[in-house]
Amino acid sequence: MLDKVFIDGLSFAAPLLVMAIGAIYSEKSGVTNLAVEGFQGFGAFVGALVAVILMPTMGDGSQAVTYIAMLAAFIGGGIYACIHALLCVKFRANQVISGVVVNILAVALTTFLTTAMNKALTGGQSSNKFILGISDRFDIPGLSQIPVLGEGLFNHNVLVYLGVVIALVMWWYLNRTNPGLRLRAVGENPGAADSVGVNVKRYKYIHICLGCGVMGIGGYYMALNMSGSFNSNCWINGYGWIAVALVIFANWNPALAILGTFVFGFFNTLRVSGSSLAAAFPEGLGWLAAVPTQLYQALPFIITAVVLVVTSVRKREGSGQPQALGLNYFREER
Repeated sequence: MLDKVFIDGLSFAAPLLVMAIGAIYSEKSGVTNLAVEGFQGFGAFVGALVAVILMPTMGDGSQAVTYIAMLAAFIGGGIYACIHALLCVKFRANQVISGVVVNILAVALTTFLTTAMNKALTGGQSSNKFILGISDRFDIPGLSQIPVLGEGLFNHNVLVYLGVVIALVMWWYLNRTNPGLRLRAVGENPGAADSVGVNVKRYKYIHICLGCGVMGIGGYYMALNMSGSFNSNCWINGYGWIAVALVIFANWNPALAILGTFVFGFFNTLRVSGSSLAAAFPEGLGWLAAVPTQLYQALPFIITAVVLVVTSVRKREGSGQPQALGLNYFREER
């Protein structure tokens, strides 16, 4: 029972981590990104479309299809991010409003395009869903045989491991490389960065698109692993907003996002398996049966609100939030 709970928790945590890392990467440029659901949804659509096209020739269970579709999801999320980047960087639109618009537009686009592509691929049959099947787990021989923890830690979809790798690489990039330090400078004080020769607009464009591409990978994994299919409504369930909350919870730190992901994933596991745990361990966990599932859904946001209060009280001391986050940059005013 415990190993199943652990596996379910990691399965939920993996796409959440990838989406949060993409949001951190994007917001380090100083552009607020509330459109996580839109980018992960559009990326999932592109990845699912590529998978559906390739499966008849490469096989339904082919790992190559999964990897190619993940790459397509990354490209799809990055291309769709151009809308948000252009609105915020070139036209200096309100970044919050831009994020809301991108989210709403993604719902309409994916609904229309999924139905249209299904008609084209099936010869006229109308459907708003792409059937993907379930991805095979990546088993690490030997380690996956360890009791309880073995299957929970070492027998997962490749994206579970990829998410941790992306988070660690992102931390290294932001803190140990010259481009990463320039990106942080752009997010903290774009005028100062501009004055020493950093191309502020270029850094914003590139990192917004790369970050949103990473969100697209997370969206495709959600469609593949949680439902085995993609439809325009499969991702409208708050996961993107939980990722936004996770960014704040992690203080815009990719390494802390790993910890926060497991905490938020644990809450989702309790929502799904709380009653089963109560039945399996009535003496110690019987009280879980009386807890409303809605409370588990709300806990990530409650904890995030507490983190916001604590950060405000400390007056940004130790805050990882870019100082210029949400502020449009006017070069002529520097």
